Amino acid sequence: MLSFTHPRERGINRRSFLQVGTLGLGGLTFPGLLQLQAQTKSVMHNRSVIFLFQHGGPSQYETFDPKMTAPAEIRSMTGEIKTSIPGITFGSTMQKLAKIAHKFTTVRSYVPGDANHDAKPIVHKETLGANLGSYYSRVVGLNHPTTGVPTNVLLYPESVKPNATAPVANLGNFPASGPLGSAYAPFIPGGSGELQKNMRLQLSPQQFEDRRSLLTSFDRIHKTLDHEGTLETYDRYTGQAFDVILRGVADAFDLSKEDPRLIARYDTAPLVNVDAIDKKWNNKKYYTDHAQCLGKMLLLARRMCEAGCGFVTVNTNFVWDMHSDQNNAPPSDAMPYVGGPFDHAVSALIEDIEARGLSDRILLVCCGEMGRTPRINKKGGRDHWGNIGPLMLYGGGLPMGEIIGKSNQDGGSPASPPVTIRSLISTIMHTLLDIGQVRLISGISGDVSKVITDGQPIPELIR
Repeated sequence: MLSFTHPRERGINRRSFLQVGTLGLGGLTFPGLLQLQAQTKSVMHNRSVIFLFQHGGPSQYETFDPKMTAPAEIRSMTGEIKTSIPGITFGSTMQKLAKIAHKFTTVRSYVPGDANHDAKPIVHKETLGANLGSYYSRVVGLNHPTTGVPTNVLLYPESVKPNATAPVANLGNFPASGPLGSAYAPFIPGGSGELQKNMRLQLSPQQFEDRRSLLTSFDRIHKTLDHEGTLETYDRYTGQAFDVILRGVADAFDLSKEDPRLIARYDTAPLVNVDAIDKKWNNKKYYTDHAQCLGKMLLLARRMCEAGCGFVTVNTNFVWDMHSDQNNAPPSDAMPYVGGPFDHAVSALIEDIEARGLSDRILLVCCGEMGRTPRINKKGGRDHWGNIGPLMLYGGGLPMGEIIGKSNQDGGSPASPPVTIRSLISTIMHTLLDIGQVRLISGISGDVSKVITDGQPIPELIR
């Protein structure tokens, strides 16, 4: 449960109480949160990234490149559907996204590089083994300078559902901070990251699920301190920062503030009868969490961006592996309860972002760590494939309605210049930051700077 020990009771001095680390929101002082704004303004483009990671490796055929003219053992197992772009079809599960295909861009020549289950490109050799969002925090600070919201957040299903299955630990170290150090690891609501371990405000998963309870608890802390005169003992600048932390962070996590009709639009739980998912698949627990949580996670991600978070990773948990073995259903079975919620939630997010006039401010990136094999295996599934994989991008002020690149006849390799992980990372960084200004920042090592500034963006998107 939420607990707060008054600074007088702990016997600590004013200086230590003013450290944001006391509240588990970074290593800056409260006044430093506000002062940081002027220092980072010239570097930031006032944009955010939502990176929806399709863990397990989504199939290019059943999503955005169905190859229906190929032989039966290659083409999409779920058929195809026409999109709003003439001559372009998607896998038939992408019904809602097909209707708004002109609003986003798909890449048909994206090369993940290998067929390993891991966290690439979020954590990769190109990022020196650190979470990509951690580099953003290294430049702009751990917390937004006026709202106090963490600038790098990682959402798992357990962020919105207390009893959700924990992520598969050995299939990708998403919170890794590499050479940046543990202070720059992403904030994981409801999780167990390093930042949570240092928190003085202890929040149970139940209270992250109960947004009203969370907000009420923050309000109680503020009223108690104000009643005891604690806030009045500090200068006005510090008091302002304290109020920002208590109220800004609480508001960002309070889903109850949203219109119930919008919450219903995002909700993916009604789409899948989880009791009907065959129990022979050991991954049923992940399929269930995915169906029940994905929409809420994307709504929370949008709220975090509006509150000032610059990089939000949304991890679907391990549902896109489709071998047709004891763990993973084949695409024909899995796409309705994996691809269906994806199609619904992502289309809801795009429509919501547009309705709020945020399409230039929020970049959505959707991909996994690999694609799937051109040929269906003997059991009716698709296996690991690193030569090509699906990639979708929306917003961020980038050109939309594009189909970038093309695959060869069997959909297994690019038939045009490949889009690499390096170019995807560069596209993201150019969207978020003024690269020229980043190069001028002192105190950042050359290796760290290269991750942010090196490489060429996808040319069709950033010219």
